[in-house]
Amino acid sequence: MRVGSAPAPGLRTDHYELTMVQAARQSGTADRRCVFEVFARSLPGRRRYGVGAGLGRLLDLIPDFRYDAAAVEFFAATGVVDAATAEWLASYQFRGSIDAYAEGEVYVPGSPVLVVEGTFAECVVLETLVLSVLNHDTAVATAAARMVGAANGRPCIEMGSRRTHEEAAIAAARASYLAGFASTSNLAAGARWGVPTTGTAAHAFTLVHADETAAFRAQVDALSVGTTLLVDTYDVERGIRTAVEVAGPQLGAIRLDSGDLPTQARRARALLDELGATGTRIVVTSDLDEFAIAGLAAAPVDMYGVGTSVVTGSGVPTAGFVYKLVARELDGAWHPVQKTSEGKHSVGGRKWAARQTDNGVAVAEVVSVGGPIEPRDGLRPLLGAYIRDGEVVTAIRLDDAREHCRRAVAELPEDAMKLSAGGPAIDVTRR
Repeated sequence: MRVGSAPAPGLRTDHYELTMVQAARQSGTADRRCVFEVFARSLPGRRRYGVGAGLGRLLDLIPDFRYDAAAVEFFAATGVVDAATAEWLASYQFRGSIDAYAEGEVYVPGSPVLVVEGTFAECVVLETLVLSVLNHDTAVATAAARMVGAANGRPCIEMGSRRTHEEAAIAAARASYLAGFASTSNLAAGARWGVPTTGTAAHAFTLVHADETAAFRAQVDALSVGTTLLVDTYDVERGIRTAVEVAGPQLGAIRLDSGDLPTQARRARALLDELGATGTRIVVTSDLDEFAIAGLAAAPVDMYGVGTSVVTGSGVPTAGFVYKLVARELDGAWHPVQKTSEGKHSVGGRKWAARQTDNGVAVAEVVSVGGPIEPRDGLRPLLGAYIRDGEVVTAIRLDDAREHCRRAVAELPEDAMKLSAGGPAIDVTRR
């Protein structure tokens, strides 16, 4: 394999997954039917709920999770696995099944958000792919949902592409939109998934012109009076006066990106109204997170632009998901298996789950190891079939996942919306 060349999708994994395959093939357990589950032992940051995201991306990635000739050559050159295992990997394709919570669904500790069934060898090599996608996207979606709640109906724009890895930026734009953000600055997310994109100008555009008047006039001439003018490059009050002078009272919006934002927003609103620009909106940016957004609730702000905090999970960059073997087949029967180590205890057996509601409010997560849970009034099964015999049987539309997230979050009890640290919003009931 040439140094620097794009690796086969199957190589985007951890070394130990392939050495486990080699050892399992030698011990005769590689083809043993198994069930792995993805769950979180706790909610990082003591958040009250999580929003699952990334399933749609995962379903796109698994069919291409293969090992090409260059990968096999790499194995031979480095000795990662023996020749027989490399040959097995050359024909690898996941042929098992995957059940999962709908993308955008709310989860709590112990929720079996993804269930993978197949042979030990074909399932174990998926661990890193599954966790890297779900941990990242879920962390972003959970942070985004908290921000959307704090915004209380005011639109949020995702604009954090410059604050993370280039591919993570695209995934983060998708996850934040799923969780309720109105749009993104990331064009790749717009092209790939149809996420609405938006953007106007940065301070550099003002600075490249002789003065603000010239910059604003150029922007308005190019983008119309409905554009958003960035008014804090020099002096905010002067910037607002210049913006209205150039664009007129029909100016679409101004953006504030520095200073004491609540105070700046109040002064800006008063000045805009004085100048007759009563319909001009105020967009605020500058290192916002859910707490800063909540602090702006009383300010005359119309829209929030969020960057670093949303793409990094607002200080919680992973969902804390783990991928654990919970059942194995032996002599035609399924046997539960589990870890019993201190602090990392797991519950054995293949799980099914449902959401218990009372008058439309979620009150419990019902998790069963006895078989599927039948739906009835006030009890909504949570696991659906997404892959069977290696084939995707349920496709995911991003707008559907977005709507599912909206309904799932709205179903939570009022305490779930608190931004302070606390216990899970709903309890898990096992049966």
